[in-house]
Amino acid sequence: MALALCPLAASAQSGFNALTPAANAGSFLREEGTTTWLHLRMGQPVPFRIFTLRDPMRLVIDLSEVDWTGFDTEAFDASEAVTGLRVGLFRPGWSRMVIDLDRPLKIEMAEMTRDDEGAMLRLAMEPTDAATFEAGAGAPAAAKFERTNKAVSLPAQSKPDGGPLVVVLDPGHGGIDPGAERDGVKEADVMLTFAQELRDTLVRAGGFEVVLTREDDSFVPLESRITRAHEAGADVFLSLHADAISEGRAEGATVYTLADRASDEASRKLAERHDRADILSGVDLSDQDDVIVRVLLDMARTETQPRTDALADALVEALTQSVGMHKRPRLEAGFSVLKSADIPSVLLELGFLSSKKDRAKLVDAAWRAKAAWAIRDALVAWHESDRDAARNLRK
Repeated sequence: MALALCPLAASAQSGFNALTPAANAGSFLREEGTTTWLHLRMGQPVPFRIFTLRDPMRLVIDLSEVDWTGFDTEAFDASEAVTGLRVGLFRPGWSRMVIDLDRPLKIEMAEMTRDDEGAMLRLAMEPTDAATFEAGAGAPAAAKFERTNKAVSLPAQSKPDGGPLVVVLDPGHGGIDPGAERDGVKEADVMLTFAQELRDTLVRAGGFEVVLTREDDSFVPLESRITRAHEAGADVFLSLHADAISEGRAEGATVYTLADRASDEASRKLAERHDRADILSGVDLSDQDDVIVRVLLDMARTETQPRTDALADALVEALTQSVGMHKRPRLEAGFSVLKSADIPSVLLELGFLSSKKDRAKLVDAAWRAKAAWAIRDALVAWHESDRDAARNLRK
């Protein structure tokens, strides 16, 4: 069952603050008989909404707005019906808890009460059948990101007559989706820092206009990242990541371009992990439009692909000379964030958080500065070559 609840109007609450802490004391998620109970202790009452999603089955709780700092999700979750749980900022003004379910549940009761210790959100859920769950699943309109439907157009070559190169930097993950984590280092945080530093480097160098897909620790759906690149009139789209692997060893930077088939099994799994961001963050994907003018998109990609390959090669050359790269620096995989048909787009894994050596580099401002200048050199070299190719085509 999907519920949109807002029992407390923020403007009507005396002393209401936009941010209230969540506490483990008094909070739990567990079964009592057939009922799955959720109790969440907070510093004060806040507006909230609850809904369920399918494929996979998830319960989503939005709260305006909760500080999850120090909240221990492992200590909180003792439910057999739950297979995973995440909390974090979803979008400005709203925090989110996403609960993965291994069985269909229906919400029997949801309430938030005020007491001497602040406030308590209480949910009671009972087993239901799959058909009932499916019928009631779906996000309320207020919880959805607006989709921008833009016409697909064939790409133009880079600006032949000057003008800044418009670069959209996409710091991976963010908000409720922190990405990889090792020894207190979060991929979302490191990539946002690097994106901001890279933006400053490019702007200071001159000849660039730079836009970030996110400016803070907030969640941005994959589709919205591409939309923001189109809205900015991007000439180049760079998605920035620093993954971690659970098996084997890997070190150094890697540049990925889009392909239907991944270069290897590791690349395929990496693309799957990145593309699960929307599911992990509780985005409703059930109404996504799969009807696309495929012929036009294929034509656009045919034009764009050689330019994308040249961009990837330029990045590999510059980064190899500056900070070094993975033993296989140039790979392919089916990353959704690279599927813009008309913008040269690459995904840069700047390093692996699972590598102690890479982790030390990624948190070193001096090393990041070297990497930023290498990317700047690669973009300049690529832009000049691309502009020359455009002139030759016009002759």
